[in-house]
Amino acid sequence: MKMQLTILISLFVIGATAGKYSKEINEQKASDKNNNQVEFRIAKLNQVWEKAIRMQLAPVRLSELHSDLKIQEKDELQWKKIKAEGLDEDGEREAKLRRNFNIILAKYGMDGKKDTRALDSNRLKDHDVKDGDTFDDPRLDKLWNKAKTSGKFSDEELQTLQREFHHHKDKINEYNIVMDTVSRTEEIHKNVISPLEGDMKEHVLHQKHADLKQRMRGLNQGFERLRKITHEGYGADSEFKEPRVIELWEMAKRSNLTEVELDSLKEELRHFETKVEKHQHYQEQLELSHQKLKHVEALGDKEHTMRNKEKYNALAEKAREMGYKMKKHLQDLTNKISQNGLQHNEL
Repeated sequence: MKMQLTILISLFVIGATAGKYSKEINEQKASDKNNNQVEFRIAKLNQVWEKAIRMQLAPVRLSELHSDLKIQEKDELQWKKIKAEGLDEDGEREAKLRRNFNIILAKYGMDGKKDTRALDSNRLKDHDVKDGDTFDDPRLDKLWNKAKTSGKFSDEELQTLQREFHHHKDKINEYNIVMDTVSRTEEIHKNVISPLEGDMKEHVLHQKHADLKQRMRGLNQGFERLRKITHEGYGADSEFKEPRVIELWEMAKRSNLTEVELDSLKEELRHFETKVEKHQHYQEQLELSHQKLKHVEALGDKEHTMRNKEKYNALAEKAREMGYKMKKHLQDLTNKISQNGLQHNEL
């Protein structure tokens, strides 16, 4: 009887433990229909990931893609739950998801077009100022050359400014991608026959135009900031160095947040900036590790190659993990500022 009781207790404990961790395991590792372990729980995201590996994207670029796909996976799984509850009837969130997915494809040169956007896969050290560095935009190039020759900036400030210029360039690229998807949607809209279908597409088109308008406003505000800094230099009261953090802070100041809310947000942004800098450090280590691995492989030393490969894989995993956390935090902060600003505006 004692033994039976012990077995029953043991089985209960094992069952409870398995239940406790099964969710975590399922969240960490996904499997396809043939029970093969895959990177993501959504088939199309796995297809993109596998294609990127075949394309042999640079390590840092691959790490960035992984983080973007994890964010996309999170958002799509959340949307599926919302749709199952009968929400998102107008298809607004679904349209945004498609738009974001198209941005990812274009950003990493997987949209089937010749990549003319010059997104350098090895622009890891974009803080290293190089002579003749261009941004594929005449206004940015002119402004950058003026900043470099003005004598207003220290080397460190020039590095910070260059990061801001690159960030603005990426924003222009994203705008062009969205503009392209809007043009394609408009072309499809012209061929709609059903009035009901036409109304739905009209709504989606309206949302895309609203997104474009918002992005253009952000671009104009961003360029004006770059123009002002180029002419006046960085003030002693400059709060942040990282472009994404600066953009969030400028966005917060334009909203109707109270002084108390702004002070609280400023502290959160400082923590976020530390997270961004830490992620960049891991990206640099990943690139160095990859270079060392290639060097050791060329020497033909199997033992050293295996050790370096293990180190490289561990760094790659850490960079992906930190990249996801950083981008999720960025997403949360952006939503927080937007929503709070809207609430105050409505009041």
